[in-house]
Amino acid sequence: MSRVEKITDKLLSWASILEPKTREQAIRTAAMPFVQPHMALMPDAHLGKGATVGSVIPTEGAIMPAAVGVDIGCGMDAVLTQWTIDDLQAIDYGQDGSLRRLREEIERAIPLSAGKYNTELTATAIARLNRRDGLHDLAARAGFDPAVYAPNWERQLGSLGSGNHFIEISLDELDRVWIFLHSGSRGVGNKLAQHHIKVAQEQMRRRFIELEDPDLAYLIEGEPAFAAYIAELRWAQAFARENRAEMMDRVVLTLSEFMQEDVESQEHISCHHNYTQRERHFGRDLWVSRKGAIDAHEGVMGLIPGSMGTRSYVVRGRGNVASLSSAPHGAGREYSRAAARKAFTFEQLDAAMEGIEYRRTDAFIDEIPAAYKPIDVIMRDAEPLVEVVHELRQIVNVKGD
Repeated sequence: MSRVEKITDKLLSWASILEPKTREQAIRTAAMPFVQPHMALMPDAHLGKGATVGSVIPTEGAIMPAAVGVDIGCGMDAVLTQWTIDDLQAIDYGQDGSLRRLREEIERAIPLSAGKYNTELTATAIARLNRRDGLHDLAARAGFDPAVYAPNWERQLGSLGSGNHFIEISLDELDRVWIFLHSGSRGVGNKLAQHHIKVAQEQMRRRFIELEDPDLAYLIEGEPAFAAYIAELRWAQAFARENRAEMMDRVVLTLSEFMQEDVESQEHISCHHNYTQRERHFGRDLWVSRKGAIDAHEGVMGLIPGSMGTRSYVVRGRGNVASLSSAPHGAGREYSRAAARKAFTFEQLDAAMEGIEYRRTDAFIDEIPAAYKPIDVIMRDAEPLVEVVHELRQIVNVKGD
């Protein structure tokens, strides 16, 4: 079982693999005076903007927008279907191969890659925008117009993006078929986050507060800028959840048409891993920012994806008090994207993806499993934080360039 390391009085770590610069960054963040009582570093920790990706940051009276991250509300959704691998293999699409046909149909149903969005909205997307407590209603209550940040934000609903975002068809230990996807708040969330990071940095300048890292700039609770950020942050978190739900609806429809039978959802799990919310810990009401971490309160179900080509996990939280009831959000990078493209080849990626249906292109070299920490190590380190309920292996992988 992994042991927690007390790096400082204000920083605990569950990471057995921790690069020195990542450690230094985490120490710097944890030292901020409003971080109380301590920060928790997850097994997948790696360098991030301002604060370490894979950190849980409880704060009192202030929030650092960069410590939440720029892909606000990024997270995972998974649905367990009624089918097994035998049912999938019974579908015959001739020479094209059934899994290739399924991948291509998913790619047609959902806009992929950075800057891509819908040319027209589906009925389910329109409902998510316009129903009571829908995204228009929530934006009006938050007192802002999302179009200020991204004029086409409505058409981004139901789009995947790029980087480590994905849609997968996976099998569990019983060979049951799961739909598994990862995405966030797209361009509108990113631009919203960047705006509030700049507002926080401007406040530091006006107050003559010098920080070792400008991305540790913070907003003070009780002031208008803090209230505006929280309102818009909550909207972006709602957008991210609805974006994943819209994509899941489309994949469910695609898979239903492929199988010529409606999907029967046996289990549905959804979780953020870049977000902030109010929680009570150690007898105090705190703002808890999970930047690359999931909620792992006792009994809470969560999702931890591996890297492209490796296994993913459905987990149940153990409610580990010292970790602020949190767990890792994935494998965690060991190579930057630029470094990965220099270090690895397409032939190595293709070998790592053997047996998995994916779009064979060198655009994904920076997502090769070797660019990430081994997921087996991450899950071993996370054993005090979560219980593994299902282990998933992907058979179809869909990504954007």
